[in-house]
Amino acid sequence: MRERSAQLASLTGLAAVALLVVSAIVGGETPGADETADAVVSFYLEDESAQTTSSILAAYGALFLIFFVSVLRGRLRREEGVGGAASATAFAGGLILALGLLLFAGLTFTLADAAGTLDPSAAQAISALNSNLFFPTAAGTEALLIGAGIAMIRGAAFPTWLGAVAIVIAILGLTPIGFFALLAALVWIVVVSVLMALRPADRRTPPAAAAPDHG
Repeated sequence: MRERSAQLASLTGLAAVALLVVSAIVGGETPGADETADAVVSFYLEDESAQTTSSILAAYGALFLIFFVSVLRGRLRREEGVGGAASATAFAGGLILALGLLLFAGLTFTLADAAGTLDPSAAQAISALNSNLFFPTAAGTEALLIGAGIAMIRGAAFPTWLGAVAIVIAILGLTPIGFFALLAALVWIVVVSVLMALRPADRRTPPAAAAPDHG
């Protein structure tokens, strides 16, 4: 029963990505930061149901992502030993990424729910934030990939190549093709999630710090 629960917990990464992908499909292309106030209001009034559904799916995706990075941190921490800086960085990055997703979900829900009652200029400002407030998701993704990548290369809980791929994706995320790197990061999360479900966790006690030599 415990192993079954651990497998299900590991698959929360897969669930998170699935929810985020469906959210993006349902939501479609939203107004850009350069859209007029009237165009923004008109879009959200006409597409209220789809945007509300999209925001709720994204919020649940962020929730499952938090569960996933918690499980991942535990796996990485067992192998990392004293300090655990890399696994802690991955965990913190995952939380920041989830926060960024929740910000987008909250802004979308606000526009879908209140576009008709907001002043058009206020709706335009919120829409601009919804288009450009990507720093939390970008920074969180970078920290998650770099931290997890280093921990995977150092430890034996995951294949070394998976850690190397994470670092390559993180580097590409800092280039003009950052959007495609984000898509690659989602695929990476799915692969890690499935691997954790297929490979039971090593329940060995993490290595202890060496006792100081007082001789």
